Amino acid sequence: MKKTSVYLEDSDVERLRRIAAEEGRSQAEIVRAALSAYEQARNLPRAFALEGTWAGDGSSVADVPEEDLLVGFGG
Repeated sequence: MKKTSVYLEDSDVERLRRIAAEEGRSQAEIVRAALSAYEQARNLPRAFALEGTWAGDGSSVADVPEEDLLVGFGG
C-alpha cells in the first residue's frame, strides 16, 4: 500500500470525517470504497430502457390543451 495526498474542499473534508466516524472506519477506507464504487459505476453497461415508450395512441403531449395538463397541479 502506498500513501498519497488528496486536496479536498473544506466541505468534503468534513463529509469524509463525518462518514468515517459514523461508520467507524478510517478516512482512507472510505476513500478506497468510494474509488471502487466510482470505478464500478463507470464500467456499467449504458443500456437505456426504452421499452414501452412508444405505447399509446400516437398523439403528442403538445396537442393536449394546457388546462388539461395543469389538472392536479392547482391550475
